[in-house]
Amino acid sequence: MRSTYPGTGSRPVRPPVAAWLMVLALVSTGADSTPDQPRPRGAAVDAETAEVIVRFREDAALTRRYGLAARAPAEQVRATLAARAATIGARHRLAIETGSAVAPRVQVLRARGLPAEALAERLRADPDVESVAVNHRRRILAAPTDPLYPAVDPALRPSGPAVGQWALRAPHGEVRASIDVESAWDRTRGGGVVVAVLDTGVRFEHPDLGRAAQGGRLLPGYDFVSDPVVANDGGGRDGDPSDPGDWTTAAENSNPRGPFYDCDPDPAEIGAAIDTPSSWHGTRTASLVGAAAGFGGAPAVGMAGAAPRAQVLPVRVLGKCFGTDADIQAGMRWAAGLEVPGVPANPTPARVINLSLGGGGACGSYQEVVDAVRARGVTVVVAAGNSDGQAVAAPGNCERVVTVLGLRHVGTKVGFSDLGREITVAAPGGNCVNVDPLEPCLYPIVAATNRGLRGPAASAWTDSFDVSVGTSFASPLAAATASLMIAVRPDLNPATLASLLQRTARPFPQGGPDVPACRPPDGRPQLECTCPNDGSLCGAGMLDAGAAVAAATTVELLPDDTPQGGGGGGGAMSATWVAALALAAFALRRTRRAR
Repeated sequence: MRSTYPGTGSRPVRPPVAAWLMVLALVSTGADSTPDQPRPRGAAVDAETAEVIVRFREDAALTRRYGLAARAPAEQVRATLAARAATIGARHRLAIETGSAVAPRVQVLRARGLPAEALAERLRADPDVESVAVNHRRRILAAPTDPLYPAVDPALRPSGPAVGQWALRAPHGEVRASIDVESAWDRTRGGGVVVAVLDTGVRFEHPDLGRAAQGGRLLPGYDFVSDPVVANDGGGRDGDPSDPGDWTTAAENSNPRGPFYDCDPDPAEIGAAIDTPSSWHGTRTASLVGAAAGFGGAPAVGMAGAAPRAQVLPVRVLGKCFGTDADIQAGMRWAAGLEVPGVPANPTPARVINLSLGGGGACGSYQEVVDAVRARGVTVVVAAGNSDGQAVAAPGNCERVVTVLGLRHVGTKVGFSDLGREITVAAPGGNCVNVDPLEPCLYPIVAATNRGLRGPAASAWTDSFDVSVGTSFASPLAAATASLMIAVRPDLNPATLASLLQRTARPFPQGGPDVPACRPPDGRPQLECTCPNDGSLCGAGMLDAGAAVAAATTVELLPDDTPQGGGGGGGAMSATWVAALALAAFALRRTRRAR
């Protein structure tokens, strides 16, 4: 409904002539002129300034009073633009300034202290206004120059994957599940947001990670693995979250009285117990969040993280084979800035916690921890689990967490991923498209890793033969997206963030006569299946990072107790966990295919 304002027909007071300068050519509300880089003085409009492009009606009183010829002298143009801005500002009781002219009846208007879309809505109701558009910033749509990012000819990258970091790019052709993070990078690359990765620890020397104090992505972090035998580093809790390796020996795997008897590989499945190599799982998940990226002349080493300017807080909670509830919950609390007795305070609390881990049972005592960290404004993102389509286990079945299902490249549920009502959203988990054991995996997730079979050796990246697949790698893509959303909207709370991930998700593709519809988990294996678009089994849809970040800039915040995707809770938990839902190195050596 259109409104009228007092004084529409009155003669406005002409303001004094001022030298109104052109501020910028193409801008977007709330985004930096160069993502996450300091802006030179006077180079662009302040982030709190709303800026819109207004087209006045040809027959409007304002246009007749302050007409403007295309070839008018510069001094007359500035005075006319200023007079229009002053008149509109007086009507709406706003301090409106003018920017540059676009056409004789089109100009830029600015106002401080309100979002650009809110200013646009107010001006659209003005009787002299024909249309209003937010004056968005646009940039070169550049992908990072990291060598593993683009798709290449398989002959040029023999170990693959030829598709590169397919999961981050925009959907194209049969690749439907990609998250389109490049659109999000046009607004931000996550600078300043801390994402805690609770996992096996990290290798600080990896060239795509590195210590923050030396210009890298990794904050100091902490090691919460309290059992020295499980920790595998000669001690219990300490200030060094470096990953020493989580290998187990054949003797440990075959000893029914030892703590590692239930670790893979299963002797019954392969005929004999063998050594299980180190997974470097924490390094892999950390790199998916924050590996450095080659933008604007920055070094392009290997891969790009989904939030390449976020800071990653490594919190070691998993050791050989597993981690305990107590250590994981203490790590969650510390990551959020809560006190943990006997542990120094965390100087860099996280806004997002990624948990690429899980185990059987109900949420139990995890719910109290989830609620405590959410009260600090922290979003908890959890992998759904990799038990071939079973029900989501803890902590993915806790209330008010973001639980992430794994997708194949075509947008169907990948065979290993669990599913159910607890799922919030779905993201790429990697898959190999039924290849023979000696053939390259076609759609793995590229991640940073280490070549050591036991202790650390050379830094490296996973490929089509050293494969990263699993919901462990879907989860950090969602966690990174959450950090990008917070980067453009620092006051975003967990409830609003989760709601936006759901509202902006793309629908799951339907059809496909050879792929059955997903069914509720019932204890039977459920491999690849077509997800419904009703939110009942696979979440709200496929993660769309670009749409989620765009929506975060203007969303109205929800109360933080608003119900959201992800449910469950109640019951008791076992004392130990199956650590690391998809250990990629182990998956390679057993030549198991992602279904």
